[in-house]
Amino acid sequence: MINRVVLVGRLTRDPEMKYTQSGIAVTRFTLACDRQFTQDGKRETDFIDCTVWRKQAENVAQYLKKGSLAGVEGRLQISSYEDKDGQRRYRAEVVADSVRFLESKKDGASAPQTSAPKQEAPAPASGFGADPFSNQAGIDLSDDDLPF
Repeated sequence: MINRVVLVGRLTRDPEMKYTQSGIAVTRFTLACDRQFTQDGKRETDFIDCTVWRKQAENVAQYLKKGSLAGVEGRLQISSYEDKDGQRRYRAEVVADSVRFLESKKDGASAPQTSAPKQEAPAPASGFGADPFSNQAGIDLSDDDLPF
């Protein structure tokens, strides 16, 4: 049997880490993953609950926050419980084997946006690396000349 899930999305809130009675770290978070298709011109999003255990749970709680881009690989797990009215309820979550941090801390939204003016590299005068079309007015191509 195969039960593998791969997700890429952004955290909808800060991860919540707790410890079990035996001292094992467990972190829960929700990923917002856009669907590939649109409904009436609007892109739809799925909100998927994820759980990660042990050292990786500590790392997720320490380094990820709301809005962080993350990749999750794991398995889908469905659990059931009875609510206060006695109704059977089901809950789906991804139990993560691996969580990848897909943007560096400096790429995150909280990092200050500083940008120095770009300096263009000087163009070589001649020889290797020189633009062979720099002295010409343009290239005359028709659609029939293109291979695609």
